[in-house]
Order: sequence, then structure tokens, then C-alpha cells
Amino acid sequence: MSRFAQPQDDAFRALNASIGFDWRLGPYDVAQSRAHVRMLAERGIVTGEDRDTLLSALDDVERELDEGRFPFREDDEDVHMAIERRVTEIAGPAGGRLHTARSRNDQVATDVAMFVRAHALQARERLEALMATLADLAERHLDWPMPGYTHLQRAQPVYVSHHLLAYFWMFDRDRERFGDVLRGADRLPLGAGALAGVNFATDRRALAAELGFSAVAENSIDAVSNRDFVLDFLAAAATCATHLSRLGAEVVLWSSEEFGFCEVSDAFASGSSIMPQKKNPDAAELLRAKAPRIAGHLVALHGVLHGLPLTYNKDMQEDKEHLFDAADTLELCLVAARGMLEGIALRRERLAAASGDEFLAATDVADLLVRKGVPFRESHGVVAGLVRSALESGRSLSALSREELAAHHPALDDDFYAVLGEGAWLESKVSEGGTALVRVREQLELARSRLP
Repeated sequence: MSRFAQPQDDAFRALNASIGFDWRLGPYDVAQSRAHVRMLAERGIVTGEDRDTLLSALDDVERELDEGRFPFREDDEDVHMAIERRVTEIAGPAGGRLHTARSRNDQVATDVAMFVRAHALQARERLEALMATLADLAERHLDWPMPGYTHLQRAQPVYVSHHLLAYFWMFDRDRERFGDVLRGADRLPLGAGALAGVNFATDRRALAAELGFSAVAENSIDAVSNRDFVLDFLAAAATCATHLSRLGAEVVLWSSEEFGFCEVSDAFASGSSIMPQKKNPDAAELLRAKAPRIAGHLVALHGVLHGLPLTYNKDMQEDKEHLFDAADTLELCLVAARGMLEGIALRRERLAAASGDEFLAATDVADLLVRKGVPFRESHGVVAGLVRSALESGRSLSALSREELAAHHPALDDDFYAVLGEGAWLESKVSEGGTALVRVREQLELARSRLP
């Protein structure tokens, strides 16, 4: 007997069904169903015989899912109903007791929380692998100079190692964000029922312990309507993808003939359909392009949940495709980024030539004057005049004569030429976190300590 006298319209069935994507929750649904059945038996809500029959059927279902032979049907609305149907086919009448003391509302919230936890851990593991690759790359290029940029204009020289480690710390923060995701998904929704709790004295804390949650959701209404943990995952993924996009963008620039700082390996490049000389850093470009896709999923789910009344609404079915695609995209990008960096070839001569531009020492000259008692704003103007004179005459800074230096400021003497000496600009940055080698070595040691 059904509440409805008419069959569902085909268009509505297609709109309503989620089995086309939520099948991915199958392993989590089986795991929570096992815990649920054991708890029901311990509480005397189902018999030991029914428990054993249901657990055996769930084992069969798990094998079918693992082996890709689970018999999904066209009329399966979602993975939860598909699994319950299949359990009943295997277990007989006992299958009808599987859904005792739970609702699809708390069931799906639990499955999604378990998915989020599993993929937050996956993201952390792949981030750690990428961070280790960055640390190795930095160590191999410890004392290679390169220009640092602001506004994409050469600004001050840094070591390649220092530049690469900037990404290490970005990804370290991403790893911490996924740790926050794990903490946010650590309260068990199961046992909240549809919204008000259930009519049985269940043991939610036992369920939480078995499923690896540290606590239970305190309020049944909040438990079934909460998707904060999905938003948390998407936010962490979006920020991480943005960091990957910045890495990709720099590799694209550095790979161009105009920069010539690096070459990606053939394994992470593509050619042209008509220009046989081309080698395109497509992996790096795609890292750049995937970030807005993941960020879009975050914005879209905010749109789904914005203004949504409590408790469960069918709108919330839209959380899964955003979550699944973001998780898949990010995990692939992390693996690709690591592989691209493992095979990248940096060009020391081009990096050194670009970082040897004496104009990059302008700040060091200004600081020289400060050490001689000249206020920084005054010294800034003096050095700007030196740069202008050199540019107008087509010379380098070190080609300016002593008389020309004195005409700009009487404090300028032979120390000016010493500051312009090779390597001085890099090794002068001795502040903590700076690019002097002693500081980069400290930073690299600290980075290594952050890895498992």
C-alpha cells in the first residue's frame, strides 16, 4: 500500500533519483548499517538471529560492491534504498528490520560525514607527498639564485630553494585545514532519525565509537540538517586548489622562452596538432584551470544551503555531486603536481642571469645609506635617482663613477660597489624567514620536521 495513487512522472523520477552519483556512498552505508544492526541487537531491539542474518547479507552486499557486480535497478532511488532492497532479497523478512530506529535523513548525513573524513585524510596524505617533493627540490637547488617578483616585475633576488619553500608552507596550511575538516566531521548524526530522534533507547555513543566518531551530534534537528562539514571540505579544497593554481601559473611562465627558467618533463607536457616544435606545459595549465571549478562547488553549495529552512530538504541532495567532483579533482591535481615537480628541470644559467641584474640591489643600496645615518625615505629617493641616471645612460649601477655617486649623496663611497658584489644581495637578507642561506637551511630543517 502506498500513500500515492499515481505513479511518479518519468521527468520527476529522473530529477529525484540520486543513484547515478550517490552509489559512491555504498561502502560507508554498509559500514554504518553493520554498526547499526549490532547496536540494535545489543539493545534488544532486534534478535540475535536477525542480527546474524543481516550481517551476513551486508557482507554479501559489500563483496558485490567491491567487485562491481552489485545489481542496481532502474527504480533504485538512491544507494541507501538500493542496499536495503538487496539486503532484503538476500536476508528475507529480516531485511525489513534493517531500517529500524533510523531514517534516510540521519543515514545519509552519516554516510556523507564518513566520506568527508576519508577524503580529508586522503588529501592530507597527498599534500604530505607533495610537500616532501618540494622539500627535496629545494634542497637540490639550495644555493641557486633567481629573481623574486612583485607585480611580475623583477624586485629582489632570492634563492630558488626559498621560493619553492613558499609553496611548502602554503600546502602545510592546507594540510592543517583538512585537519580542521576532520574535527568538524567528528560528530555522529546517526540516531537522530528523521529530525526528532527515534522511539527506541538506542546507544548512539556505541555507534560513534564503532564508526570512529569522537562524539554524537548533540541536537537531532541540527544533526540531519548540518552540512557544515561538506562546506569545510570544499573550502579547504578550494584554497588548496588556488595554491596549486599559483604553482601551475609560475611553471607556465617559467617554461616560456621569455623566462626560460625551467622545462617540464615530457610526461607532463603535450604537443601541438600543427606546430611540431611546441612543448606545452599542459599539466601546469590545468592546475591553474581546475581551481575555479573547485571554488565553484563551494559557492554552489553555499547557494543550496542559503536560506534553507530546517531540517532536511531535498535540496540537500545537491551536496554530493559538488563534494564528489571536488574531492576527485583535488586528489588528481595533487598527484599531478607532485609528478610534474619530480620531473621538472630548472635552468641554472637563465635563473642566474635574470637574478644578476644590478637594479635588483636597489633596496640594498638604500639600506646602506640608512646604516650611514640617512633616513630611509631620503635614501629611497637618492637610489631612485641613481637608477634613473644609470638607465638614461644605458649603464649598470656599478658603472657609475665615484664622482657621480658623490653628486647624488656625499655618503655614497666605495661601500656602494661592495654592496653590488656578487651574492651580497642574497646573503644580506639575514632576518628570520629571509633568503640568506643560513636562514633557508633553518627553514628547510623546519620543513623536514613537519613531514611524517
